[in-house]
Amino acid sequence: MAWSAEEYPGDGGAPRDSLSNSCARAEWPDAEPWSCDLAGESLRASIIPGKGFENAKQRLSSLLSSEERRRLCQAMVEDVLIAVEACPLVDEIMVITNDPAAIELAEGYGALILPEPAEAGLIPAVVHASETLTEAGIDQMLFLPGDVPLVTPEELEVILDGFSPKGPGLALVPADDLGGTNCLLAAPPDVVAFQFGIDSFRKHVKAAQRVGVEPTVLKLPGLGLDIDTPDDLKRFMDRLAFLGTESHTYRYCVAIDVSARLLPVTGGGL
Repeated sequence: MAWSAEEYPGDGGAPRDSLSNSCARAEWPDAEPWSCDLAGESLRASIIPGKGFENAKQRLSSLLSSEERRRLCQAMVEDVLIAVEACPLVDEIMVITNDPAAIELAEGYGALILPEPAEAGLIPAVVHASETLTEAGIDQMLFLPGDVPLVTPEELEVILDGFSPKGPGLALVPADDLGGTNCLLAAPPDVVAFQFGIDSFRKHVKAAQRVGVEPTVLKLPGLGLDIDTPDDLKRFMDRLAFLGTESHTYRYCVAIDVSARLLPVTGGGL
């Protein structure tokens, strides 16, 4: 299902700069609770998990060294931050991380930093963010993973511009194979129990239905591709080579000649 602007006119959101002076930033690592004093306004915050770049993307270890995987993850997160920062319908960006490199990168795009909770894992991190946003009076939470470098501001506008539930609501963008959840828009932020992991898209649909919410599902080409394996990386390189566009992720992959490395791994040319 896709929304049209005629059916669901967007409110445009508040300028992000105006929020920066009203929202208290959670300093890392000894932070006071993140808070926002814009009560009464409808606010949307995007959260991006930014766990340490070190030792990330282990399923690419047959193709890339530890340092190359670290730099690839950093490039992907930067591409996601660029898309979110350019979307006028996002009021605030929050990155959940304790990693100094991720903090420095996120702050360069005006993101707020929320320290990771003591319990490790994606679900505890997103729960922590949703609780923080709810306490701060944020109405809607847009979850984006850091490994969807093809996401565009236009795709985010499609999701946000059409989202105006009368009560609790949920929108989902599944991975291309309909397994994972590559974007989740929740109102309120804690509307469902998060189900990230294997087969999370279907689990999120069921979790929403259990609480009486019928989720809206959108398939979007950029958000549909998350990079975890050599095959994912090949699809990414193929798509950008065909489209003739670039990104931080693409430029880094070209710089380390990923295309040549993929030939024996995937058994096909780019």
